[in-house]
Amino acid sequence: MLLSKEARLTENSYYEASVTRPDPATALGDQISADICVVGAGFAGLSAALELRAKGYSVVVLEAKTAGWGASGRNGGQAIVGYASDDAIEAQFGADDARRAWQITVEAMQLLRSRITEHAIDCEFVPGFMSVAVNEKKGRKLAQASDNMARRYGYQTQAISAADMPQWIASKRFHSGSFDAQSGHLHPLKYCLGLAAAVRAAGVRIYENSPVIEVVRGSKPLIKTAQGSVLCNFVVLAGNVYLDAYSKTVAVAPELARRIMPVGTYIVATEPMGKERADALIHQRAAVCDTNFVLDYFRPTADHRILFGGRVSYSAATPVNLVGSMRQRMLDVFPQLSDLKLPYAWGGFVDITMNRGPDFGRLGDNIYYLQGFSGHGLALTGMAGKLVAESIAGQAERFDLLARIKHHPFPGGKLMRTPALVLGMLYYQLKDLL
Repeated sequence: MLLSKEARLTENSYYEASVTRPDPATALGDQISADICVVGAGFAGLSAALELRAKGYSVVVLEAKTAGWGASGRNGGQAIVGYASDDAIEAQFGADDARRAWQITVEAMQLLRSRITEHAIDCEFVPGFMSVAVNEKKGRKLAQASDNMARRYGYQTQAISAADMPQWIASKRFHSGSFDAQSGHLHPLKYCLGLAAAVRAAGVRIYENSPVIEVVRGSKPLIKTAQGSVLCNFVVLAGNVYLDAYSKTVAVAPELARRIMPVGTYIVATEPMGKERADALIHQRAAVCDTNFVLDYFRPTADHRILFGGRVSYSAATPVNLVGSMRQRMLDVFPQLSDLKLPYAWGGFVDITMNRGPDFGRLGDNIYYLQGFSGHGLALTGMAGKLVAESIAGQAERFDLLARIKHHPFPGGKLMRTPALVLGMLYYQLKDLL
């Protein structure tokens, strides 16, 4: 069901329309072996493969579709320091460990930038990210959060007062904000395809159109696809909400599925408007995200469009009149764009956890998993791959730090957890409106 809904959402993606994909890699059709098998050719899986290969391991990557087909190739393109819920981390860790966890996300941004440079990935990276508040009360909360970030973690952002806000964004919707010069935005599919090219150049074997249907656990796990298998010493599961989507009989990792939920998120792109007009909308061409629970986010593109995202679906059903409703949300922010058409509208499913914290860990001694990025994974996925490579190589301290984050399954069981989540999100949407 999830895959059929997803397929329709990929048909009108600006990202897909603005890249030239290489020919798909061959599907796995043999029984092969490797030191490590990575499941999933998104940001996390490709990052793990790149780091593991650099440590001398032989690595195979199995991808059910093509590299970047899932959330890695269809997200908002915002690369941001921090977690989707920093409060969840702080609530479980002491001050020192919370600082260490935060520093991992700072390093994640540095790693993303260094990979772009090292592998010459043309992905349109632009530094600069703004958090914006829609009213005075939320502005106070944003200012307090920024002060806490500076005090607890030594991470500085630039406060934007209500009086200065018009100089930063040509919209009357927002009261005040905060500017982060280290975070930024990019074309996520170009970045993902660039990572895949770097992984292949390093000597990693990538097999596309090779969905995993079973993981036979043991001292040497056996990873099965419909036409082949990989015998290995370690497994890295980086398939997120798609991990069990292709298994008809035996779930790949049933204990993981109940800890994450697929949430649909949607984006539209305007037609090009010219550089001068695009520059006038957002100072420094930064990425922007409001602080509502059900939030809007937007950014300019290299060819002078506005990408606008924000409407979400917690039921996995595409919203009715998606383009019309997204257009209205955009015009609520930028009414001056009413003359522009929306030639592109697409979406996809991200994986969220109950507390919005990342969910990393092990199943036994030799199966690692990376999931639960909760819409905040463009930068953090890179570090996830690095941390799992460190752990497999015997330096597990940083991986184990994030693996300590406790997670609870979504309530309601397999049949009722989606309706329960929908009701919960309606409550938060009402809070935003009020």
